[in-house]
Amino acid sequence: MHHHSINREKILLQSVAEGDENAFGELFKTHYNQLGDFIFRITESEQLAQEIVQDVFLKIWINRGILAEVNCFKAYLLVVARNHTFNSLKQIAREKSRQKEWVTNVLRLASNDVDETDMIDTGDLLDQAVALLPPQQKKVYTLSRREGMRQEEIAKELDISLETVKKHMVLALRFLKNYLRTHIGLFIIFIAASLRP
Repeated sequence: MHHHSINREKILLQSVAEGDENAFGELFKTHYNQLGDFIFRITESEQLAQEIVQDVFLKIWINRGILAEVNCFKAYLLVVARNHTFNSLKQIAREKSRQKEWVTNVLRLASNDVDETDMIDTGDLLDQAVALLPPQQKKVYTLSRREGMRQEEIAKELDISLETVKKHMVLALRFLKNYLRTHIGLFIIFIAASLRP
């Protein structure tokens, strides 16, 4: 980076530090694509990369006061992005692990709690629960869990926004979890409570 560019960046960072939204917009536009590519190489998920880029820039705006002290913004940006990306991936892994542990415990305790002759078929129970979902939630859940489609693909397929897909998925999972808890037995409520962080 030559002298003029370094000066230009320092002025830009100083302006952002002082709360200049236009300067922040310029910073965002300049680094958005490159940062997205960097994060995508780590996450291998376009959706997650976009969310993280937005989170990183939000974090930078919130902590903009320190930008005047930053000597090389690109290096600073990559460190913030890398840390945030790894934290997000750890959080996702923890959440998946908790869900898997919850399901394993539910199934284990359910099978220990009933006679083999009176065994609860959780597959059938889940099918019953899915059948009770409102039509749009049912479509979103089925495309996601049974067809293996990503949320972006579901949004295109059903011609609805990504946010709507996410909302339907959250509501569907909440309903299914409550249905299974109720029908497998009340003891599951205590298991779920004990597994919560």
